[in-house]
Amino acid sequence: MQTIQQQMAMYGCDITEFYKEIKECITYRVSGANMVIAGLMSDAQELMAVEANEEARQTLNRAKFLLTQIMQGNLVGTVAR
Repeated sequence: MQTIQQQMAMYGCDITEFYKEIKECITYRVSGANMVIAGLMSDAQELMAVEANEEARQTLNRAKFLLTQIMQGNLVGTVAR
């Protein structure tokens, strides 16, 4: 496991807390992690537009973390309707 300092550098947050928050958020519950990831990617685009490249990189790393969690079966990508 990464130290909190490593997590802050890579993700800009405590990734364990981020993961917990995602699992509880309304977007994940209603739509699934794919929509959360799409939102993070949009956020990263906006950050790049204002040249906040480090924050954009960290946001994309959070999105990649969630993709990994979907692939490992820990998160649902799309909620069935």
